[in-house]
Amino acid sequence: MADNYVGLIVLEINGTDYEVTSVEPSLKTGRKVVKTMNRTGRATGTAKGIEEHDLKIAVPIPKSGEPDWRALMDAKITIYPQDGGSKRQTWTGCSLLEMGSKYQVEGEATRDLTVAALNYYTE
Repeated sequence: MADNYVGLIVLEINGTDYEVTSVEPSLKTGRKVVKTMNRTGRATGTAKGIEEHDLKIAVPIPKSGEPDWRALMDAKITIYPQDGGSKRQTWTGCSLLEMGSKYQVEGEATRDLTVAALNYYTE
């Protein structure tokens, strides 16, 4: 029996689909190790922290009609598998933190976007 996995995804920002070469979501839990003086000489627990959601998105640069990525504020970003079978992932309150460009010998030129999100959920 063959295993089925998620393949290509569709990226949607505020209801508009965008061409994308890669998306790398990450979560930082914000948890901290609480160090105390005790007989074992080890930390004995953790403290709850504030979650941080970041997305690193690479989009090809079009010859004309490139979106104004600097204006990306309080956006809703959703990714979902193109072939179905998995839940949609949605980030809300998204704002652009960094934008860079990559030009290489082989392949297309891309914009590298780093986006911070305030909330994450699956649908």
